[in-house]
Amino acid sequence: MMNDPAFQERMKTLTDNPNFKQHMEQTTETMKDPEKQKEMEEKMKARVAAGQKELEDFKKKSAELEAEEKRKKENAKKKKNQKPKTSSKKKGVKKV
Repeated sequence: MMNDPAFQERMKTLTDNPNFKQHMEQTTETMKDPEKQKEMEEKMKARVAAGQKELEDFKKKSAELEAEEKRKKENAKKKKNQKPKTSSKKKGVKKV
């Protein structure tokens, strides 16, 4: 991927952007200050933790929905495979 000419062209376009250069300079300056570096690190840790929690919640909900879907399919199969209920009375026989 990194050797792909289209990717290299896209990266060159991004890195030549003045906004990108300015942001990188600001980030470099921020990283020189130990206090700001710690502050950024804490913010990133909090974001990662929040993302992990969201991911776990999504996995749980997804598993629950899959299990519910599986139960519905199994119930539908059971109903489909059941013999129809018949009356205990014999049809066609008349009482006199």
